[in-house]
Amino acid sequence: MTTLTDPPKESFRLSMLIYDSRYRSMTIQIVALIAVLTLIGWLISNTAQNLADLGKQPSFSFLGESAGYDINQRLIDYENQDSHLRAAFVGLLNTLLVAFMGCIAATLVGVFVGVLRLSNNWVVARLMTIYVEMFRNVPVLLWIILVMAILIETLPAPRAFRGETPEASMMLGDSVAFTNRGFYVPEPLFSRGIGDVHLFGEAALRFDVSLDLIAVVATFIAGLLISGLITRRADRIQAATGDRPRTWHWKAAVIVIPTVAVLAILGFYLGKPELQGFNFAGGTHMRNSLIALWLALSLYTAAFIAEIVRAGILAISKGQTEAAAALGLRQRRIMSLVVLPQALRVIIPPLISQYLNLTKNSSLAIAVGYMDITGTLMGITLNQTGRELETILIGMLIYLTISLTISFVMNLYNDAVKLRER
Repeated sequence: MTTLTDPPKESFRLSMLIYDSRYRSMTIQIVALIAVLTLIGWLISNTAQNLADLGKQPSFSFLGESAGYDINQRLIDYENQDSHLRAAFVGLLNTLLVAFMGCIAATLVGVFVGVLRLSNNWVVARLMTIYVEMFRNVPVLLWIILVMAILIETLPAPRAFRGETPEASMMLGDSVAFTNRGFYVPEPLFSRGIGDVHLFGEAALRFDVSLDLIAVVATFIAGLLISGLITRRADRIQAATGDRPRTWHWKAAVIVIPTVAVLAILGFYLGKPELQGFNFAGGTHMRNSLIALWLALSLYTAAFIAEIVRAGILAISKGQTEAAAALGLRQRRIMSLVVLPQALRVIIPPLISQYLNLTKNSSLAIAVGYMDITGTLMGITLNQTGRELETILIGMLIYLTISLTISFVMNLYNDAVKLRER
């Protein structure tokens, strides 16, 4: 009888790290990691040595020094004697403002143009094609400068609104003025306001948040949540009986009535801008630099979003549209209820990249004098203090944080709308 035994195990040898396929990939990765870490260590050491030779030890103490410059467009109180840190914070808020407004406007315009590109009307489809090709094939910096030039050259100066027979007139009941210095629009005010809450005390990042605004927004959000409960109740009734009750009037009531009631209790009114001397006073002043940057970035990014939307719609099977049409749905309802909800699963991932591009392209604001984080921290502050390394590192960290936050939020939404297998 023959006895079978296991072959003896091969002992480990150093040469196996190179010649044995089981270990070779790990060896290459470890060597590459060591090389990268060595390079990073050398760069850091070399940079630190060069800064020491120049007498510029890395330090962030300059953020507490007086900035000494003004910022023309700002969302919070700021004086030129405030610190560089507060100036950077004001610039950061300006960057977030442009990014927020730009993403909303670009999405609305992009979806509209993307849908119209698929229109059966030849003229409409061709016009949308011209828009897309024109904007996405010209650098965004040129569009920013062009829009700024148009605003300055075509709009009237504030003095044109003076006199018994003025050359220009205000719009919407003398509440809005478009001038070559910017747009003057009404400011929301409260005659019986409940005050403000001060955040961060007296620190450089201090700012005030209106309790009146918080109350109005909280009431509106509560109305939306109740509206969602009404919708879910209607869904349950429809599933049980086959008939869906009309709910639009109830949803409108729970959103509009409480919000209007809170506004009335707080004494809401609009503070209109008024011409005083050679300029307008009161209201909210949106400078030309902000308007130009916002419009140019929105229209430029909307051209790319339009192509994303068009591709997402074309990715939906034609059978979906034909089935909806067979049920008697009109073309507009088919697009809003059948096609677009499914196309979102294709649209959202590349849409995130466009939001990130818009946010990073806002750094071109310096071309038209809009003081964002690039113009304040990485512009004037850098030139005044000579702290190139520190300001650039802080700026990179800020843009990285903003981009990761946008990606995180949009990925959450993408997970909410993606298909789930049963």
